[in-house]
Amino acid sequence: MKILIIQQQMIGDVLTSGILFEALRQKFPKAQLDYLINEHTIAVVENNPNINNFILFTKETKSSKVKLLRLAKSVRNKQYDVVIDVYSKLSSNLISLFSEAKTKISYHKYYTTYIYHHNIKRVKSNDGKTGLAIFNRMQLLAPLGIKTAFIKPKIYVTEKEIADSRLFLENNQIDFNRPLYMVSVLGSGAKKTYPFNYMAKVIETIVEETSGQILFNYIPNQETEARSIFNLCNPETQNNIFFNVFGENLRAFLAVTYHCDALIGNEGGAINMAKALNIKTFAIFSPWIDKATWSLFENDNNVGVHLKDYKPELYTKAEKTLKNKAATLYEMFKPELFTNKLKAFLK
Repeated sequence: MKILIIQQQMIGDVLTSGILFEALRQKFPKAQLDYLINEHTIAVVENNPNINNFILFTKETKSSKVKLLRLAKSVRNKQYDVVIDVYSKLSSNLISLFSEAKTKISYHKYYTTYIYHHNIKRVKSNDGKTGLAIFNRMQLLAPLGIKTAFIKPKIYVTEKEIADSRLFLENNQIDFNRPLYMVSVLGSGAKKTYPFNYMAKVIETIVEETSGQILFNYIPNQETEARSIFNLCNPETQNNIFFNVFGENLRAFLAVTYHCDALIGNEGGAINMAKALNIKTFAIFSPWIDKATWSLFENDNNVGVHLKDYKPELYTKAEKTLKNKAATLYEMFKPELFTNKLKAFLK
C-alpha cells in the first residue's frame, strides 16, 4: 500500500500532521508512507522513522501553474492508493484530483466534495485536553479503520546534534547548572507578536523569579526587532540575556532548544516544536487566534494564556474575525493579567 499525506505551508501544521504517520505505521507496518510539504518545513520532520519519502513543494511550484501541474502529474505517476489532503486548499485539491488514488480523504468543503471519497467535517469543540488541531487530524484516519489514542507530535534530533549544540552553548558561556530559557520574542508576523514593551516585562519576570539565562529565538533578518526588545529590558535582565547565542537554521534551533528548561513567548511554531521535544512551554496567544484549536496538550508543563481567558466580554464573535483589531486587543493584554500564572509555571 502507498499512502500520501499532503500538508503544505506552516511549520506548526507540518509538525502536527506528522502524528498521522505514527498512527498509519501502527496500522499498516509495511506501507509506503510519503509526505508532501513545503521545502522550508522539512527540518521539523527530518529523521521521522515513520516517513519513507518527502515530496517538496517549492517556491517555484507555488508561483507557476505549469510547475504545479507538473508536480500533480508526478504524484499521479507514483500511483498512490490513498491520498490524505490535510491542507485542503487549491493547490492540494489539484494534486489530489490528479492523483487517481482509489481513496481520497480531506476536510469537508462544499465546493470540493466531488474530489474526495471521504469529506470529514471538523468539530468545533472537544474536551480541550489535546486541542482541536490534533482531534480533527485524527478524524481523517477514520475511513481507514484507524481509531487510536491521541498521538503527540514528535521531533527527532540526532545524538550528534545534541552533542554539538551542547558544546556550542558551553563555548558561549552557558552554565548548565543554572536554568536556561528560550524566549520566542517574535511571532510569525506583527499580528501574532506580543507588544515589545510587554514582552520585555515578561522576560524581566523570568529573570527576577529564577535568575535564569535567556536565549532569544529569532533569525538574522529579525535582529533589529529582537534588539528592540532587548533594549527595553532593564540592565540586570540584559545581563542574563545571551543575545548572540541562537540557532542559525531550524535544525540548529531545535538542537539548542533541546537543552532548555522551557520555551516561553509568542504562541506559534516555536511553541509547538518545543512541545514535540518534550520541553515545557508557556504560550502567549495572539488575541485573534483560537486557543481551543492550538493549545495542544495543555497541563502544568504546557500552559497557554489568551486575552479571552481574562476579558471574555470582548469576544462576542469568533476570534478570527478580530484579526484586524489585533493591535488594539494586544494593548489590553497586559502582562499583569497573567504574571501570577507565569510565576507558578516557573516554580
